[in-house]
Amino acid sequence: MTPVIIIGAGIAGMACARRLADAGMAPVVLDKGRGIGGRVATRRAGDLQFDHGAQYVKAHGAVFASVLDTLENAGTLAGWADGTGRTHMVGVPGMSALPKALGVGLDIRQNTQVMHLVPDAGGWLLHLADSTLPAAKVVITVPAPQVASLLGADHPLVASLGAVNMAPCLTLMAAVPGPALFLTRKDPDDPLSWIAQDSAKPGRPQGHGTQWVAQAGTAFSMAHLEDDPATLTAHMLPLLCDRLGAPLAAVTHASTHRWRYARVTQALGQQFLRSDDASLYLGGDWCLGARIEAAWDSGTAIATDLLAQNERVR
Repeated sequence: MTPVIIIGAGIAGMACARRLADAGMAPVVLDKGRGIGGRVATRRAGDLQFDHGAQYVKAHGAVFASVLDTLENAGTLAGWADGTGRTHMVGVPGMSALPKALGVGLDIRQNTQVMHLVPDAGGWLLHLADSTLPAAKVVITVPAPQVASLLGADHPLVASLGAVNMAPCLTLMAAVPGPALFLTRKDPDDPLSWIAQDSAKPGRPQGHGTQWVAQAGTAFSMAHLEDDPATLTAHMLPLLCDRLGAPLAAVTHASTHRWRYARVTQALGQQFLRSDDASLYLGGDWCLGARIEAAWDSGTAIATDLLAQNERVR
């Protein structure tokens, strides 16, 4: 039986696993995707690359600030002046460098989807697509709306998630040659609420033109959430070209990505949820807010509590 299985290799899951591993435990991380980091991600398309999820990372607390300082000193993060007088920290050579750094040496099993889990003697039994895995303790770090499908709608912890709200975000990735009018543009009232010249970030591959990321606001994202990729690109690309003052014919690459649960619009208000017997934990950015730091805080707090529970058993 695996002592701890973590479902979800986003920042909360990676932070939890990192803390446990550093304390001498051997957690197993399962994720249904091909990459780790969740919305802290970098998409590659040939010689092009785009940070199509989280655009940068910043710290509000001293502990996370120390983590970022360590990663900056290691070359994993670098400062990015966004053209507005602000400087943000970004992963190098992409935002995915952050979760990759957290995941060094961990047992991470990708393309592994947990269908549901049920209580079992001494812990939990995780049902995968073609097998099962027993675990003494389970940490679930998927978006709050997806928890019920794993535990069942009648599980006591699921009822506690009713107040959590998450909104979608649609992202356009485009290569548009030519001079840029700006590095970033933020306008919450615009259908494209955030536009960034991704190729201007430090450590990005050069010589492949100007690469842009445009993220839609909540209203636009909800209205077009179920559009197929081609339709979505056809909706978003003219908007981007208009903002850039560039002709559609100049675009050399365009694709879109749908983040169904991207923005935390109403957080839980506590670091995590735990079952009465401390064998099941729920956490993620949805616990504390729409920030990478919130996910890290939640995952780290879960690991700290798990370690404390183990000490009590001893």
